[in-house]
Parts: sequence; structure tokens; C-alpha cells
Amino acid sequence: MNIEQPILHKKTFQELTTDELYELLRVRSEVFVVEQNCVYKDMDGDDQKSIHLWLTVADRVVALARVCPAGTHMKEISIGRVITTERGKGYGKQIMLHSIEAAVRHFNASLIDIEAQEYAKGFYESVGFKQSSDTFMLDGIPHIKMTWIKSSL
Repeated sequence: MNIEQPILHKKTFQELTTDELYELLRVRSEVFVVEQNCVYKDMDGDDQKSIHLWLTVADRVVALARVCPAGTHMKEISIGRVITTERGKGYGKQIMLHSIEAAVRHFNASLIDIEAQEYAKGFYESVGFKQSSDTFMLDGIPHIKMTWIKSSL
């Protein structure tokens, strides 16, 4: 069985082409707005300050995320808009590990926060995040804050 390896793309907002930006926003809308039936303000002004990462296989986006500097989306450096379009293939874990690495490299992160949909707690724990809040509602969906702390090892 020949499984194509995903290609990682990582760009600032200013480096994105209009086609790349359109595709990232299209996938975000398709998953968060349509699939999850959630009306929310996706274009929140944080994209312009963020690092955008996505994986492609055969020119199709299979996972994406954005890394926001401290003081934009959250008080601390954060990762958000995490999506996989092909589940069960490890793309989500790959994009999260690349996002953590980007947060450390570009923003010198020693702590990263996320607002995780509650059902995905186990997934985020698998890449080193720990629950750091009680459940709260965000855009009509139960969420928890989770935090990653850089190991001193």
C-alpha cells in the first residue's frame, strides 16, 4: 500500500497567497460552520498576527492550525483553528506537534494555551496538554482550556 506522506506548509499571514488564504478559510468554514453547525466569527483579526500551518496530501488540505502570539486570541501564546479533514490518519497529531514547534521557534513559547472542544480532551492530552479550567460554553459548544508547558528535559 502506497501512502503519500503529507507536506507541511508554514507561513505568516503576509506570506500566504490569496489562493492559500482562501483554501484555509474555506476548510475552516466547511468544518466549523457547516459540519459542526456552529455560527461564529471565524475572521477575528488574529490571523494577521499568526503563523499558519497546514498539511497537504495530493494538493488537498488534510489538517491545519494557527499559532497566535500572546495577547492576540488569548493572554498566552495559543494554538487554534485545529482541523483534520481526514480523520484517523494521524494528521491531527502531526499538525499539533508542528504547531507546538512553531510556537516555541517563532514566539519562544514555554507555555501554550488552547480552548479545546471538551470531547477532544484525550487527543490534546496525547500531545502534552493538560486541562487547566472547568468546562465553559464557547459558541454553543462545551470547551475546556488546556495548557502545554515546555519540559525542562
